[in-house]
Amino acid sequence: MSATVFSYTQLVHFTEQVFLSMGCSPVHAALATKTLLSADLRGIDSHGVARLSGYVRLWQAGRINATPNIAITHETPSTAVVNGDAGLGLVVAPFAMEVAMKKAENVGTGWVTVKNSNHFGIAGYHAMMALEKDMIGIAMTNASALVAPTFSVEKMLGTNPIAVAIPAGDQPAFVADLATTTAANGKLEILQRKNAETPLGWVQDQEGGHSTDAHILKKGGALLPLGSDREHGSHKGYALGSVVDIFSAVLSGASYGPWAPPFPAYIPLPDNMPGEGLGHFLGAMRIDAFRTADEFKWHMDNWITRFRAAKPIAGQEKVLIPGDPEREMTTIRLETGIPLVAAVLDDLLQVGKLFGVNL
Repeated sequence: MSATVFSYTQLVHFTEQVFLSMGCSPVHAALATKTLLSADLRGIDSHGVARLSGYVRLWQAGRINATPNIAITHETPSTAVVNGDAGLGLVVAPFAMEVAMKKAENVGTGWVTVKNSNHFGIAGYHAMMALEKDMIGIAMTNASALVAPTFSVEKMLGTNPIAVAIPAGDQPAFVADLATTTAANGKLEILQRKNAETPLGWVQDQEGGHSTDAHILKKGGALLPLGSDREHGSHKGYALGSVVDIFSAVLSGASYGPWAPPFPAYIPLPDNMPGEGLGHFLGAMRIDAFRTADEFKWHMDNWITRFRAAKPIAGQEKVLIPGDPEREMTTIRLETGIPLVAAVLDDLLQVGKLFGVNL
């Protein structure tokens, strides 16, 4: 599939101008751009600039507030609830993580739950904010209901990602960033653009049967929890996705389960929504609240080094540590640029035309 390559700087300029045209402040436009494009740099193309047109459509539909008053509505020394005022999750979640880190600085750990927000990009970006302060970062969010629980034909949960970032010493940080589904919806969208089928175990049809149709969600089908089916542990993926939904939305006052607001602006909001917007959950833990940072990081280096040295199975070059592929991709794309497939490029050109911004 052909792609056009753009430099990171080109995409930063274009994306920032789009957010400014939506009415975002210069500070928010720059932050939203940095958050969004972190996905492209890390090779998670489904959650980067390919999503920009989706944010624009949500803004056009009045579901994104470009000038939010993001505020703490309740707090204790170690916890807080943040109201995102329908702002870009790309801006709301970093605000919440800053609150979590400040609380961790004061009392050892900080836990912040967010309501009235929107899609926040990749969870890993927010978790990795804690690394700069010798903290462990945790980030979760609920999302549009596209996932059928084990034994269900009804879509009840989102892809509900979990990210954990853990600092090391001489070794790169451990960064796990994963959906609680067998595959994220963005990977389905990539296959749709390629007119390709999904691997077996990603999705089911409207009766709950096996399917490899990348367009199955539009035909009443659903994504499957991590594990695909009961025999392969889908009940565990279902449980993990439920935990994310509860921590992010039930705990904060956001809408949860099948009432989570959908990302596509053309899909109507669910009836009788029990909360406000999407929800996030952010956490920061100061390492020296448990043991000295130097001691911990020495042992993290030791952990990482030993796992890297694990004997690989035949045909595999090496054993990877969570975060390795994304870190390597960041280095490559900063040097060689970020490829955009034709469908994404067409989308961005239409967005640019809307606001008079050239790509």
